[in-house]
Amino acid sequence: MATESSPARSFTSFREFYPFYLAEHSNRTSRRLHFVGTSLFVAQFFAAIATGDAWLFLTGPVTGYACAWVGHFVFEKNRPATFRFPFYSLAGDFVMASDIIRGRIPW
Repeated sequence: MATESSPARSFTSFREFYPFYLAEHSNRTSRRLHFVGTSLFVAQFFAAIATGDAWLFLTGPVTGYACAWVGHFVFEKNRPATFRFPFYSLAGDFVMASDIIRGRIPW
C-alpha cells in the first residue's frame, strides 16, 4: 500500500501503471466500491444520453468518484491515484471493472 511518504513515481505507459493501480486497490471492499461507482457512472452516462438530462451527465463523475474515494479513505487508507495520475487512474477503473466481470480479479 502506498502512503503519503512514498517516493514520487512516474509511468511511461498504462501497462506499466496498471500493476501499481491494482496494488492501490488490494482491499476487496474498496474494489467493490470502485466497481459500483464505475457501474453507476456508466448507467448515469447512458441515462443522460437517453433522456437528454444534463444533470445526470454532470453528476455521473461525482457518483463514481464518491464510491471510489470512500474505498480509498475508509478501507484502503491511501490517497486515490486519481490525484497523481488522473488519466491512467480513470482507465484503470474501467480495466479493473472489466477484469472483475471476466473473473480475473476477485469480486
